[in-house]
Amino acid sequence: MAKRVIVVDDSRAVIATAELALDSLISSGVIEFKSYLNPMELLGALQSGSENYDLLISDVNMPQLNGLDLARSIKSDERYKTKPIIILTTESSEDMKMVGKEIGVTGWMVKPFNDEKLVKSIKMVLGV
Repeated sequence: MAKRVIVVDDSRAVIATAELALDSLISSGVIEFKSYLNPMELLGALQSGSENYDLLISDVNMPQLNGLDLARSIKSDERYKTKPIIILTTESSEDMKMVGKEIGVTGWMVKPFNDEKLVKSIKMVLGV
């Protein structure tokens, strides 16, 4: 069964680039790809139980909700406490990475990202 990967980023270009990078995993049925431009919409769907994921990839700097605050909210919910979150952002400060680690994010990738590195990270985290 395909693993559900959700990307949340306020940039359509980043979402399109990630989807293109993951095309072989999507077309072969290894992953199912879903995206959200608005992190509040994703958070609401997760909280209501109408959405679920095997891996969440999130930006940090988004106008509706900071990606680290999103991760904090998701990780505080027992249903998602152990689910992996990769941060995909332009932020590279060690302090911010430490905050992410304290929240429980699985990995940190700096934009612009390398397609092969993204695919490799997803395969490693999902075990596919």
